[in-house]
Amino acid sequence: MLTYEECLAMSDLTEDEISAIASHEHMDSIIAMALGHYLVTHDGEPMIKQIILDDIAHAHRTGDKDQERLLRAVLQHFMATHPEHRPVVA
Repeated sequence: MLTYEECLAMSDLTEDEISAIASHEHMDSIIAMALGHYLVTHDGEPMIKQIILDDIAHAHRTGDKDQERLLRAVLQHFMATHPEHRPVVA
């Protein structure tokens, strides 16, 4: 059986990125990890980016400055490590 940490390492996402998905989609983190991994491996990076942007907007609307700051850092890291347009390999 795989541990949470082993699944996290295989997901190609950070714990904060998974947390953003889990919060946005109202699901357990292990399910969010599976969804995130699926999206990353099936050109779904724009969807993850939008999820994080939605979470930032929610934190802003509710006045949660700490969460907003954290999510902005999460978005910056995600965009740096998951470019939306990958070159097509023939």
